[in-house]
Amino acid sequence: MSEAVVDDIVAALPPLLQSLEALGYIARHLNPPDFGRVMQAAGAPDIALQSVRSRLTDWPAEFADVRTALETASDAALSAFKGLRAVQNGNSDLIAVFRALRHAPRSQEALYPLAEKFPPVSEFFTDPARRDDANLLACLAEPARPDTGIMHDHNEPGSRGGFSLYVPEYYRPERAWPLVMALHGGSGNGRGFLWSWLRDARSFGAILVAPTATGSTWALMGDDTDTPNLGRIVDLVRERWNVDPARLLLTGMSDGGTFCYVTGLESASPFTHLAPVAATFHPLMAEMADAERLRGLPIYLVHGRLDWMFPVQVARQTQAALSAAGADVTYKELDDLSHCYPREMNPAILNWLHG
Repeated sequence: MSEAVVDDIVAALPPLLQSLEALGYIARHLNPPDFGRVMQAAGAPDIALQSVRSRLTDWPAEFADVRTALETASDAALSAFKGLRAVQNGNSDLIAVFRALRHAPRSQEALYPLAEKFPPVSEFFTDPARRDDANLLACLAEPARPDTGIMHDHNEPGSRGGFSLYVPEYYRPERAWPLVMALHGGSGNGRGFLWSWLRDARSFGAILVAPTATGSTWALMGDDTDTPNLGRIVDLVRERWNVDPARLLLTGMSDGGTFCYVTGLESASPFTHLAPVAATFHPLMAEMADAERLRGLPIYLVHGRLDWMFPVQVARQTQAALSAAGADVTYKELDDLSHCYPREMNPAILNWLHG
């Protein structure tokens, strides 16, 4: 690799990775009354990224793949900050905040292929607690095995009913792997929500599936076309990879978390563990659920005390109702969490899944 190209990469990667970390911080701590404070705490890594963006041009043709990945990832991160700055400066409303944050997973998707080439990128996609784990680092240093990595099945932006999949590059079929199926929130999609879990699936060794609802959101009312679709996807994955039948986790955020209850409490559900996050729940769900299914069912319930969409009292009542019905409930209430996805809980959920 030419010295000039190396210099450009060394200049561009730090502000790009810092921008992605800042966007992750904003997404995690977003609470409408505190938006200004959260933006101030996130800093301004986008300014540094913008200043080096022009260096990602006029590279020799043999480096086109790297250049395109860095350009696409940088532009998506800058688009996210552009939308956030507009709100911060009073030129737009909070709906624009959620729209802007949709650019963050697009940036990560563009950047991820460089993890095998550049250690700082690989480190970004590794859980901080495991960045010095010699065994994991050795696994990640090996060439990716066939039939691993990120795959998409009819899950292009705007499509419905498909899924995105991640199989750790160090997957070996000799052992059974836990499966995490992660359901996006209302109006979201699996291709974007995959990135809420990818770092953890890669770091702790799990097959990750992020489906997209068949409708505009999950089938919380009316005909349920999502439950059979999730069953179809689970069957496809189990046919191709060695999935641990005792560790099939269904988790989700907001509407996705609520649908964990709708489909996960059915007697025929293939999932062994449920982990709804920032979800709502009606006591009738527990009363209507199959009693045998509920008895001893492991459920890890996560909710924020600052949740403005589904007040925390709902989660506390859910814990009581499910426990009374015989479920084995673990409840985590986060004092600083609003209606956001707390990615820092993923390792604890995986540890719980392993028992």
